[in-house]
Amino acid sequence: MTQSEFRYAHHPEDAKKYTTEDLRREFLINDLFNEDKIKLVYTMYDRLIVGGIMPSAKPLKLEPTDDLKAKNFLERRELGIINVGGAGKVTVDGEVYELANKEALYIGKGAKEVVFEKSGDDQPYFYINSAPAHHTYPTKKITKNEAEIVELGEEKYANQRTINKMIVNSVLETCQLQMGMTELHTGSVWNTMPSHTHTRRMEAYFYFDLEEGQAISHFLGQPQETRHIFMKNREAVLSPEWSIHSGVGTSNYTFIWGMAGENMDYGDMDGIKTNELK
Repeated sequence: MTQSEFRYAHHPEDAKKYTTEDLRREFLINDLFNEDKIKLVYTMYDRLIVGGIMPSAKPLKLEPTDDLKAKNFLERRELGIINVGGAGKVTVDGEVYELANKEALYIGKGAKEVVFEKSGDDQPYFYINSAPAHHTYPTKKITKNEAEIVELGEEKYANQRTINKMIVNSVLETCQLQMGMTELHTGSVWNTMPSHTHTRRMEAYFYFDLEEGQAISHFLGQPQETRHIFMKNREAVLSPEWSIHSGVGTSNYTFIWGMAGENMDYGDMDGIKTNELK
């Protein structure tokens, strides 16, 4: 069973007027994982699709939603998958890819059948991002050992973190989709600080590995007009191209960042000094 939602884009002047309820309805994606179900959210921000897939008692096939008007989900799209749970497998047109915890899979445009299954005793949670594609690139599995790894931040600023660039152009070819995973070290709680924007592409964040009973406050909005959304474990949030995307947790955590848009240069960003945020 697939549950699909549709989200429009927003003008920053309109977003300034949003209440807490408005912000959560428009940008927060909760209830991503439900047993033996697929949840997809189609956003008009670079037409990215954010989804959660939780196969338990049966395999789950990725089918096109009405929004796509396509014969197959990947008829005009590419797909990135990161497993944030127990062992699982993804079968792409008959070829099986085993994905352990925190392993990724890129699937190129044109694949006709994508099926998700549980492999072991522990429950897999497949987090996905999909973007429009103009060219077919090979399907490829990416482990953490194959990722481009960057260490950033300092303990004194509570932002020491390891960035695992997994589905990026320095690791494999894609049309526009980029995905990676940032792990906060013990005692560090701030992500993507100092903040930045990049009007060339939008972004989505998915937070997980958050200790039970703890919370994350995700910051969005223009640098001089910020807002926040409190989030729980395994929830995602959309970040418009005009918005910052930063967060702070009451304990350390991991998050997956996914991007789509015009420019695939990871370093293409407009930095904002921390003491200039409002």
